[in-house]
Amino acid sequence: MAYVNPSGEFRRDQRYISTRITADGRDGYPVEPGRYRLIVSRACPWANRAIIVRRLLGLEDVLSMGVAGPTHDERSWTFDLDPDGRDPVLGIERLQQAFFARQPGYDKGITVPAIVDVPTGQVVTNDFAQITLDLSLEWTKYHREGAPRLYPEHLRDEIDRINDAVFTDVNNGVYRAGFAGTQGAYEQAYQRLFARLDALSDLLSTRRYLAGDTITEADVRLFTTLVRFDPVYHGHFKCNRRKLSEMPVLWAYARDLFQTPGFGDTIDFVHIKQHYYLVHTDINPTRIVPAGPDTSVWLTEHGREELGGRPFGDGTPPPPPKPGERVAAGHGAAA
Repeated sequence: MAYVNPSGEFRRDQRYISTRITADGRDGYPVEPGRYRLIVSRACPWANRAIIVRRLLGLEDVLSMGVAGPTHDERSWTFDLDPDGRDPVLGIERLQQAFFARQPGYDKGITVPAIVDVPTGQVVTNDFAQITLDLSLEWTKYHREGAPRLYPEHLRDEIDRINDAVFTDVNNGVYRAGFAGTQGAYEQAYQRLFARLDALSDLLSTRRYLAGDTITEADVRLFTTLVRFDPVYHGHFKCNRRKLSEMPVLWAYARDLFQTPGFGDTIDFVHIKQHYYLVHTDINPTRIVPAGPDTSVWLTEHGREELGGRPFGDGTPPPPPKPGERVAAGHGAAA
């Protein structure tokens, strides 16, 4: 849920269900293989983070994943990708049902990602920022051999600083521009967005990843916005100073990540475009979905190896996605 204040500024409702799933179960929800189901949409950048982190850490066999369709109505995300329109594990047609099972009459955002307790059918949390951190820190017993350290203790202060700035000016900044209700609010968001992208370009001109020479949580969070920039945010949200493909450092950085196992193989460009252009009828009343841009450019050489670095640190790349979790043919980058 979100709103535009009297000054025309977009405000995101960040009142999430903050219950945590932890190794010691202090909130009443201990980490247990098979007990929980991660609900996502491949269209959503916030959910895309959880998809990537789950893949990188190798949690597919202990935390199942349900994928909602790319569009939703005012009530909630729906499971229209499943044959009978129901999630095969939870047996529900709408994510809303899991929220109402936990809190009848729940009046805040029905958002993805959300983690649902399978035995009770109740949502545990939809706190997207904490979900990925907890997958890294609380689910360690079930990480695959060779899983990367995405939130290492010695880098947490730096990662947190980067994440705070990126969220405010970039992740949420594109929405602040796209949904602005006045010219002034739009231009303020636009200027902050591109000032931050310029600063990130400077940072990434001398280091391969945001927090040094290995992939961290910070890279996951920036990537899911960058990969949507040219297909959606540049035109749909009027973030049009330059396309990502016209920002050399960020474009090379984004392609480097896209071509890294666990990143690009989670991206569904068809779902991404369908979501934004079909759902946001106030911005796109015709509901016409653009045919472009060409996605084959995501597979071109990026040259970032020259900066050194070890993508997974002392770890290893994740194996290919499981057959039931692969992006549909023709929905990813075209070779």
